[in-house]
Amino acid sequence: MRVMGIESTAHTFGVGIVENGKIIANERDMYLSEKGGIVPTEAAEHHRKLANEVMRRALSRAGLSLEDIDLVGLSVGPGLPPCLKAGLDFAKSISDSIVEVNHCVAHIEIGRFVGKLKDPLTVYVSGGNTQIIAYAGGRYRIFGETLDIGLGNAYDKFARSIGLPMPGGPKVEELAKKGKYKELPYTVKGMSLVYAGLVTAAEKLAKRYRIEDACYSFQETALSMLAEVSERALAHTKKRELLLTGGVAANKRLREIMKAVAEEHGASFYVPDREYCGDNGAMIAITASLIGKAKKSEDVDIKPNWRADDVEVLWIKK
Repeated sequence: MRVMGIESTAHTFGVGIVENGKIIANERDMYLSEKGGIVPTEAAEHHRKLANEVMRRALSRAGLSLEDIDLVGLSVGPGLPPCLKAGLDFAKSISDSIVEVNHCVAHIEIGRFVGKLKDPLTVYVSGGNTQIIAYAGGRYRIFGETLDIGLGNAYDKFARSIGLPMPGGPKVEELAKKGKYKELPYTVKGMSLVYAGLVTAAEKLAKRYRIEDACYSFQETALSMLAEVSERALAHTKKRELLLTGGVAANKRLREIMKAVAEEHGASFYVPDREYCGDNGAMIAITASLIGKAKKSEDVDIKPNWRADDVEVLWIKK
């Protein structure tokens, strides 16, 4: 079976193709605004303009035509409504039946697929999402999450405030290597994280100390908060695998910390290649192939607030 996956939840428009359980194409194009961040309507327009071209590249890479595709999967949420709508309109223009895919679940499934993982605790970190997720009782349960902004957005907001170009995360990480720690608020509420106050405090810190010190202090505090919640979830679930995925998983310091958390609890640690950490079409195709059940295109709609724990995970047998 040949499955095409379409991703358009935020800044990336991606098309991936899977054939009989093998990824044979994974093409994308990313919207970047001049001032950084995402302007949803502009990102949606980007997706509409580039959709056919990205699909053409994916089909060419796979050596296929659209007629060769047996199933189309679409990430219908969570995400930015204008971007989701752009993806929905495109998917309906090429297919009469569509598999609805949850974006967050797809990040887990691509990690499980490429890492050959069985039952991991997943630390999912992106611009808009920061969640600790594990399978239990027929669903992916959320054991911890941010109460305000995602870790990626926290990096970008802080970076913009100190005049760094976008994307801000890699720049903050690089400057942090030369910094020293200055105290910042550390806010963990049970299994929940709060990042907005940390960003504000780090902005003020940057006006009093070196930029390098502010970056180091911000990063160490933000990642330590995430590590605490992740470690508590790992101890509770007793999972033997720890998966780190999402766009922020490219951060090397975060990888170091999460690897240490896994080792402390006797769990293996895995991070997908960068191609599969960020938003991509292959993760949608993989998940659609697992779900298998398509709806008539007129019955498919976007779900901007669709949570991972709202999805019935029927493809995992316990």
